[in-house]
Amino acid sequence: MPSKINSVLKEVLSFVKPSEKEIMEINAKLKIFLEKIDKNRKKNKINAQIFVGGSQAKSTMIKKDSYDIDVFVRFDKKYKDSMLSDLTEKILSGQKFIRIHGSRDYFKIKSGEGLFFEIIPVKMVQSPKESENVTDLSYSHVNYIKKKIKSEKLLDEIRLAKSFCYANQAYGAESYISGFSGYGIELLVYYYKSFEKFAKAIAKINLKEKTVIDIEKQHKNKNQILMDINEAKLKSPIILIDPTYKQRNVLAALSMETLAGFQKICINFLKKPDVGFFKQKVVDIEKVRQDAKNKGYELLLIKIATNKQEGDIAGSKLLKFYRYINQEIQRFYEIKADGFEYSGKKTARAFYVVKKRRDILVRGPKVNDKENVKRFRLKHKIISVKNGQLYSKIQIKGAVKGFMRDFILKNRDKIKDMSITGLDVL
Repeated sequence: MPSKINSVLKEVLSFVKPSEKEIMEINAKLKIFLEKIDKNRKKNKINAQIFVGGSQAKSTMIKKDSYDIDVFVRFDKKYKDSMLSDLTEKILSGQKFIRIHGSRDYFKIKSGEGLFFEIIPVKMVQSPKESENVTDLSYSHVNYIKKKIKSEKLLDEIRLAKSFCYANQAYGAESYISGFSGYGIELLVYYYKSFEKFAKAIAKINLKEKTVIDIEKQHKNKNQILMDINEAKLKSPIILIDPTYKQRNVLAALSMETLAGFQKICINFLKKPDVGFFKQKVVDIEKVRQDAKNKGYELLLIKIATNKQEGDIAGSKLLKFYRYINQEIQRFYEIKADGFEYSGKKTARAFYVVKKRRDILVRGPKVNDKENVKRFRLKHKIISVKNGQLYSKIQIKGAVKGFMRDFILKNRDKIKDMSITGLDVL
């Protein structure tokens, strides 16, 4: 009799694995697109190779409402790094695209409903040491995965892991997610041999120590790894050595906050397996509102907008501001629940379920600081002295929505400085 977890995973595969029809349709459109841009490449006498990367090339794609297919233009080393994006634009002549700014500008093209091609310029390198950008290693990553993972069973295990991470906001190296990259998930499932073993390993990780994984055993020991790799790349709780470049940590973007939350989800899934763990959760604000009301709490719902470029930059700015607001609210209210939803564009929605604090203790100046004592006394009515320090208790009055509106009025410059162009209480 199959175990509960096996029957759940079998059911999950039925809805996370793209159908053969979908794959064929994507491949047909991709073939036409590649032929068009390669024709432009030849016409402009540009020395470059065009190759498909990402999940599409490695057969690890999961079913989504929208697909982003990575297409890399691998330029000859004779071209300067500063030229690559402009040369890519020449290759895309005749196409309707969006140019996205980054360490190297890349391009996004819509090819029908729910299908996008992301065209990324990279440099042709013989050795990883020659790479000037992490994307230059993409060619090696594709080849490594295709060489190491050939069985359909293991490819399915990767799809399960990706869909699990995606559903639980842990998929993506973008700074507003700080999770597992697609390549990182592929390597971890290859290393642990299955999704279930990957989930069990995460569930057992000691968060107080760094976990180090060196699949190809390119280093002698953990200490050598910690000495050889750039310190800035060692901040993540899991250090996964890139099999194609021993001085790179594949999981450098993974944060402790993301891993800790994901570990709890893995533990809960292993205790009680359910297909719901593989489905994206959409916050039901009306339910949150009703639950807050039933418990005597308040709900604050806000919409945040930025003028920064959509994607990682906008998402990071919006998340940073959400965390800043969180800290400000906590000064006066006890936060019982909160959430952040990035739209993928230039806006995000955040909510806070709060309970008003009875009062807060504000610390003032030392008693011998006459000038500041005078100011403190003018501002506060009820003052006490303890160990030579002035204190005042402030009663919290009014609803959290009122607090938020006052905060917006008093902090317009600060909000603007944080690249926030819109902040609305809903």
